[in-house]
Amino acid sequence: MSYSAPLNWPGDPELLDLAGAPVPQYGTGSLADLLPTLAAGQGVPGLTAGIAELTPADRNCVFLVDGMGWEQIKAHPEYAPFLTSLLASSRGGTGRPITAGFPATTATSLASVGTGLPPARHGLPGYAVRNPASGELMNQLRWHPWTPPKPWQPYPTVFQLADAAGVHTAQVSAPNFQSTPLTQIALSGGTFHGRMTGEERMDLAAIQLAAGERSLVYTYYSELDGAGHRHGVDSDAWRGQLMYVDRLVQRLAEQLPPRTALYVTADHGMVDVPFDEDSRVDFDEDWELGAGVALLGGEGRARHVYAVPGAEADVLTVWREVLGDRFWVASREEALELGWFGAPGECDERVLGRIGDVVAAAQADVAITASRNEPNESALTGMHGSMTAAEQLVPLLEVRT
Repeated sequence: MSYSAPLNWPGDPELLDLAGAPVPQYGTGSLADLLPTLAAGQGVPGLTAGIAELTPADRNCVFLVDGMGWEQIKAHPEYAPFLTSLLASSRGGTGRPITAGFPATTATSLASVGTGLPPARHGLPGYAVRNPASGELMNQLRWHPWTPPKPWQPYPTVFQLADAAGVHTAQVSAPNFQSTPLTQIALSGGTFHGRMTGEERMDLAAIQLAAGERSLVYTYYSELDGAGHRHGVDSDAWRGQLMYVDRLVQRLAEQLPPRTALYVTADHGMVDVPFDEDSRVDFDEDWELGAGVALLGGEGRARHVYAVPGAEADVLTVWREVLGDRFWVASREEALELGWFGAPGECDERVLGRIGDVVAAAQADVAITASRNEPNESALTGMHGSMTAAEQLVPLLEVRT
């Protein structure tokens, strides 16, 4: 594939090579492959075991910890002794992580987990994306402005397929997630059980696993991610949350019924972005980056840039010139062909217009903020979304009985 890159004059920063971006392992080792692999091993028809290293089990539990990247666990063994003891079990005993998918962000990853599909298919390719029908930005985590969920993501979830095949299927999470559109289109199927505390969720997940001869149970914890966003992954608040998660995982592992496989994973990792002008490029104050841009979507480390019609090529050129030494900056077509959102050629037609005309993914510890239009997001310490190891690699820790 070729593209017209801007000329580099002597002394100019060298542009990042798009071919060097670490593309997610769709089809063989991504979050989208986890539930299809587990459910296929339980005899659910129509699903394929994509993660070859996993051994089937009658009862499967997925515990997803929001924001707990592979790199962060490895960097904090003293705060997560039980998780650290399981590192060698990851990905079927290979001791390797899997990849989140791009962007490495919660709405995208949860949709990939629940549907078993990459972003180019399920259609949640970022934190905030353009709705082609209205021309507005749609926040896919908060589901604002309101958009009918089923047309937005029409595929059945793996939980629904498993439930229809006679597998006892349940989700155990915070009560406020039960009726959200994101839960409806990504994580529904079987029964939802709302519990407030982490300990209650672990205990009930174990009970739900034992409730069927074949069981598929999902449980979730979000507070680690919140601590990382507010205080950074290099903070006492984040480390305290990691210690708590470590105890939760051990609590669940000690209650597993026979013939069970527990998989502990995450939706993304995180990096701390310094609060300085070199690390935080403010789109709202940068006339050059804003020229020809109709909408700025995504989030700080994974931006969807929607150009004014006719300005697509100019916007791509400028973004490469300004940011191309710190961000992988691709056109929509390049990002799709390179496999950022799924295997080349598999993007659904309804999803194309949701992806930016230009897509920018951070390589360095930098972010594109928007101080006026996104004041809360711009003030975060910890961020994620891109394809760096710290964001993209997630564990698949395993406990079997």
